[in-house]
Amino acid sequence: MSTKELTIGFVGNPNCGKTTLFNAYTGANLKVANWPGVTVEKKEGAMRLHDETYRLVDLPGTYSLTSYTMEETVTRQYILSDDVDVIVDVADASALERNLYLTLQLIELGKPVVLALNMMDIVQERGMEIDLHRLPEMLGIPCVPVSARKKTGLEILIHTVAHHKDKAQGEKIIHHHDLEKSRHEGVEEHHKRYAMVYSDEIEDKIDEIEERLLREYQEESKENLRWYAIKILENDQEMKERFSMDFSDIIDQDYEKEIINQKFGFIEEVIAECVANRAKKAESTDRTDRILTHPVLGLPVFLLIMAGVFFLTFTVGDWLKGYFEVGLEWLTVVVADRLVSVGVTEMLISLITDGIISGVGGILTFLPNIFILFLALAFLEDSGYMARVAYVMDGIMGRIGLSGRAFLPMLLGFGCTVPAVMASRVLENRRDRMKTILITPFMSCSARLPIYVLFSELFFGDQAMVAAFSMYVLGLALAIFSAYVMKLLDKSADNDMLLIELPEYKTPNAHTIRVYVWEKVKDYLSKAGTTIFVASIVMWLILNLGLHGFTTDMNQSFGAMIGKVLVPIFVPIGLGYWQIVLALISGIAAKEVVVSSCSVLFGVGNVTTQTGMLNLSTLLSQMGFGARNAYALMVFCLLYVPCMAAVATIKKETGSWRLTIAMAMFQLVTAWVVAFLVFWIGGMI
Repeated sequence: MSTKELTIGFVGNPNCGKTTLFNAYTGANLKVANWPGVTVEKKEGAMRLHDETYRLVDLPGTYSLTSYTMEETVTRQYILSDDVDVIVDVADASALERNLYLTLQLIELGKPVVLALNMMDIVQERGMEIDLHRLPEMLGIPCVPVSARKKTGLEILIHTVAHHKDKAQGEKIIHHHDLEKSRHEGVEEHHKRYAMVYSDEIEDKIDEIEERLLREYQEESKENLRWYAIKILENDQEMKERFSMDFSDIIDQDYEKEIINQKFGFIEEVIAECVANRAKKAESTDRTDRILTHPVLGLPVFLLIMAGVFFLTFTVGDWLKGYFEVGLEWLTVVVADRLVSVGVTEMLISLITDGIISGVGGILTFLPNIFILFLALAFLEDSGYMARVAYVMDGIMGRIGLSGRAFLPMLLGFGCTVPAVMASRVLENRRDRMKTILITPFMSCSARLPIYVLFSELFFGDQAMVAAFSMYVLGLALAIFSAYVMKLLDKSADNDMLLIELPEYKTPNAHTIRVYVWEKVKDYLSKAGTTIFVASIVMWLILNLGLHGFTTDMNQSFGAMIGKVLVPIFVPIGLGYWQIVLALISGIAAKEVVVSSCSVLFGVGNVTTQTGMLNLSTLLSQMGFGARNAYALMVFCLLYVPCMAAVATIKKETGSWRLTIAMAMFQLVTAWVVAFLVFWIGGMI
């Protein structure tokens, strides 16, 4: 095959830097974080080098080729297919012992494999050394040192891939074993051909299974013959279904543990011969983890860190927001004056200034708050801290019937519900995925932040940050409580053990931070230019059109009619105002729309400016809407039906409209009940 059509599959353990390497080659802006579970689907890209095009595929992280989770299944199925020409096994060179288990499995596939020793900069920082001459001899594949973060060694790696595309093994495998002690007839030949050679007993059984597969299936099993035989010996369910033969006379016991043990035995030999000074660990990481992963202090530290994030979001964000507000006021006046001067009708002027500019512009003024929030979260993710949070939460999650791994999607929910729901694929069984999908929308996504900022600053003054931060704590608490109730109802639920890699702490990469924050800001701006733009126009229309056509009296509009019908449902929770009801309905399109809708509904231009907030506060106070009502509104917005994009994603992941609607109703009822309790308790206080 011509290198112009070469397809390269990037495979590796979670958090090995695989996606960073993929991004370095393709220029893609895939999400990269220093914690597992980021890539849950294969991503494709392309690159050109010396007038040749390479197709690159970034596969979900996996620790082995035994499929337990959806991401592991995606990786396994793809590399077994004929689509991939060369496998690039991306390994964290600073943790080579753990990464080589997957490497040995990939080599056994019989396909061309190149080992990319990533994070060599960290290896050097720790004073470790890797024998790059001996390592390829023992593994039988090329081993190329690279640093995806610093973009070093990338061209050499691609050249090696192109050169190695037709070779399943290297030029020569050199082991230093005493072969005379073996009674296996082909032991010397095995050591010349295979990197991983098992005990005589297991090798005999592999040979017997291979012979039977060749007799019965011939060409179908020929390409990956040894790997198929090993997986059958490991009692792999998929292989048993694919090759429906009786091997009971060969497989007289469970050999999976023995095969795993022998693989790790060989890995120990490799590490002993090829890695020097590996005892020099990052002591600073261990010292830091004594606090951050402490069974008692870990959770309070996490809450304090998140409180610090919100302190920055409010203080720095609000300072920057002030400049946006001044610009918005200036734009409104300029546009209105210009429209009047050219003789535009009052109705169209109202649509543009009160509808579009007020609605979309009001949302854009929260951009500094959103930027600060995501910048802080990006630093926490890329530093390696987020993986520790999952570890700290494992004990709590275990008590509610989930593993700490389920907390990873929940953490993503602080950014956006859509990728958070998709990240539930890291869980091994469907029951846990469904439970996680159900509770993930309770996490405060960034779209809710404008609501918290507006109403907390309107009614809670100096305590605005505390009121907003409490939404995040309340959402987390209710998610945990809901999961606990489901555990009590599901007596058959078994807890899964958390197996998660705790990466070394590292200085966040500027490029990774930039990509992450820009993607989030771009999504926010995209919503302002599409969903919120359309919603602002629709909201203006239903508030300015009634049974008798155009009206300046909102009480006679279609919007008022809709809101007043639903008001009785919202009276018990302190939200019995048709304007608020209509704003909440509009928020189903996108949560940010609640703020822009309030601007239009209450006829307050530039609602986020000091003047606009004062006018809105006065109007709400005259209606009897106070701090208790505002907090109930924030709670309801936290918990009720997620945006339409999230609902569509839930449908895709569950595969059922019935289940999706049931989840939406559960969230709606929960929102009403909790808002009622908050409003009732607030009244007693």
